[in-house]
Amino acid sequence: MNLFRLTADLLHLASIVILLLKIHQTKSCAGLSLKTQLLYFIVFATRYLDLFTRYYGLYNSLMKLFFIGTSAYIVYLMYMKYRPSYAANLDTFRIEFLLGGAALLALAFPVTYFTMDILWSFSVYLEAVAILPQLFQMTRTGEAETITSHYVFTLGAYRALYLFNWIYRYYTEGYVDVVSWVAGFVQTLLYADFFYIYFTRVLKGRSTKLPV
Repeated sequence: MNLFRLTADLLHLASIVILLLKIHQTKSCAGLSLKTQLLYFIVFATRYLDLFTRYYGLYNSLMKLFFIGTSAYIVYLMYMKYRPSYAANLDTFRIEFLLGGAALLALAFPVTYFTMDILWSFSVYLEAVAILPQLFQMTRTGEAETITSHYVFTLGAYRALYLFNWIYRYYTEGYVDVVSWVAGFVQTLLYADFFYIYFTRVLKGRSTKLPV
C-alpha cells in the first residue's frame, strides 16, 4: 500500500468520524442529507458483497465492515433517532435518477459481466454522484455548519487522493482501472467549487455562506 492510498483511507475514516461526532454532539442531523447517506449505504452494501466470498486480508476486511456498519448506523440515526431534526423539505434531490444512471452505466460498462463485478461497477458509478444531494441541500440553504463543511471536505479529499494513488500505481505497477478512474475524476470535479469555498472561507474562519 502506498502513501496516497493510506492517507486517502484515513481521510475517509476521518470523514465518517466527523459526521458521527456532529450528530452525537448536537443530537441533531440538521444540515445533513439523508439521501446522500442512504446512497453511501447502497454503495458500500453493493461494493463489499465479496466480503462473504473472498478474503483480501485483515485490513481490507475490517475497512469493509467499518464502512458498511457505520453507513447503516448513520442512516438509522437520521431516519429514526434524530428524525425530528431532519429537514426533508430541503433534501429534495431526485436520487432515483442517480440510481438509474449508475445502474445503466454498470450494465453498459462493467468491469466484467459477472454479477459481483456489475454490482461493484454500479457502486463505483453511484459513489461518484452520491454527494450531490448533500451539495444541493447546502446550496439551497445558502450556508453550512463548519463541522459539516469539514465532513464534506475530508470526503472529497479522500477521493482526490485516490487519483494520485491510481497515477502512482499506473507508473509503478502498470495498474489500469478505467471505471474507477473516470468515476473518480468526475467525483473530484463535483467537489471543485466546494474545495475553493473551503480553503478561502472555512479555513480562514470566514462566513460559510455558499453560492445559491
